[in-house]
Amino acid sequence: MPSIETLAMILAGGEGRRLDVLSEKRAKPAVPFGGKYRIIDFCLSNCVNSGIYYVGVLTQYNPRSLHEHIKIGKAWDLDRIKGGVFILQPYISDERTNWYRGTADAIYQNLRFIRDINPGLVLILSGDHIYKMDYRKMIKFHLEREAEVTISAIEVPWEEASRFGIMEVNEEGRVIGFEEKPRFPASNLASMGIYVFSRDILEEEVKKEAMREGTSYDFGKDVIPRLITRNRVFAYRFEEYWKDVGTLTAFWEANMELLQADPPLNLRDDDWPIYTPLEDRPPVKLGRTAVVENSIIGSGSVINGIVEHSVIFGGVYVAEGARVVDSIVMNDSKIGENSFLDRVIIDKQVIVEREVYLGKEDETWEGESITVVGKNCHIPSGTVIGKGCRIGPDLAVDDFHSLLIKSGTVLKKPGYSEGLK
Repeated sequence: MPSIETLAMILAGGEGRRLDVLSEKRAKPAVPFGGKYRIIDFCLSNCVNSGIYYVGVLTQYNPRSLHEHIKIGKAWDLDRIKGGVFILQPYISDERTNWYRGTADAIYQNLRFIRDINPGLVLILSGDHIYKMDYRKMIKFHLEREAEVTISAIEVPWEEASRFGIMEVNEEGRVIGFEEKPRFPASNLASMGIYVFSRDILEEEVKKEAMREGTSYDFGKDVIPRLITRNRVFAYRFEEYWKDVGTLTAFWEANMELLQADPPLNLRDDDWPIYTPLEDRPPVKLGRTAVVENSIIGSGSVINGIVEHSVIFGGVYVAEGARVVDSIVMNDSKIGENSFLDRVIIDKQVIVEREVYLGKEDETWEGESITVVGKNCHIPSGTVIGKGCRIGPDLAVDDFHSLLIKSGTVLKKPGYSEGLK
C-alpha cells in the first residue's frame, strides 16, 4: 500500500538559455519575478495550497541561488517532520548515476527516493512556469478516468504552438497524438509540462528510457509519444492563467501584466497565496521629487525620480531626475541621476551611473526591443545603450570601451556564454 497519495517532483535543473543574461548565474526557476518572488515560488505554493507536502526539487544547472532560496522550505510550510521539501542533485555512487541527461533521466536517477516515499501517484512539474493551479482537481480527473498518465493541457495561440509539445485528443479526452515542438502543429492544445503518473507506470517507463539507445531521455520527446500508443493517457484541460516565461519577451510581458487594472494573475488572492521567503527591509520611501504611476515598488526601495508602468523589486534606489518606464529593476540596483530606462530589464545589484540612457529609441533597429543588463554590472556615466542589447553580468566600468553601444549589441566578459562582441 502507498504511504502517501501523491509525491510532487519539480524539474528545476534546466539552463533557461533563452532568458540569456538573466539565467547566466542562476537556474531559470530562481529568476526573480513580480517585484518579490522567484519563478519557482508558484510551483511550490501550488503544491502546499493543493495539500501536497512531499516535494522533491531536482536541481542541476547553477543551483546555488535556488538552494539558498528554498533552504529547508520554511516559507512554504515545508519544514516538516513528516514530508517537506527535498533537494535532489545529481550524485555519484556505485549505481548507474550521472548528470541528469534529460527530464525522464532525472526521475530515473531518483527512483530510490520515490520508492522510499512510496506514493501511489507522482506529480511531475516544471519549475519554470507562472500559474496558480489546484493539483487536486487534476488528480481527481486522473483517478476518475482510471488513467495511467494525465497531462495538463492549455490552448495557446496558433502562432506560438511550435514552441510547445502539442497534443491531439479524441472526444473522451484521451491523447491520440503528441509531438514535441512540431514545425507544423496539428492542434493548438499544448502540454504544460505537468504530468500525473501512476507510480508503477512511471518506474517502468523511465527504466526503459534509461536503457534505450538514441534517446534524449525526455518526457515530451520520448516517453509520452510512446505511451499514448498503448496506455491510458488523458489530457486535463486548464483554462486559467499560465505563462511559460521561457523567453525575455514572455518574461517581460508576464511582469507587465501584473500592472493591469484587472491582472490575469491575481497575487492578492487570500484563498491561493503565493509564498516566498520574507525579506527584513524597511518600508518604501518616496522622496519629494518622486512620481510613481501604475507600478509595483518592492519594500526597502527609495524613489526620488519618476517611475512609470514598471516593476521595481526591493532595495532599489532611483535618484532624482532619473526616469524608469516600462521596465523591470531587480533587487538592490541603483539608478543614477538623470538616467533614463525605457523597456529594460535590470538584474540584481546593478549600478547605473548618472546620465545613462538604456533602451534608446532606434528607428533603424527591427529586432527585439527589450534591453537586458546582467547581475552585478556597473554602467559608467554618460553611456547610451540601444534597443535589444544584452549586457552581461559582472561588467565593470573599465569593460565599457565605448559610451555608445548600438542596438542589438551583446557585451559580455570573456568566458561567459557568448563572449564579447
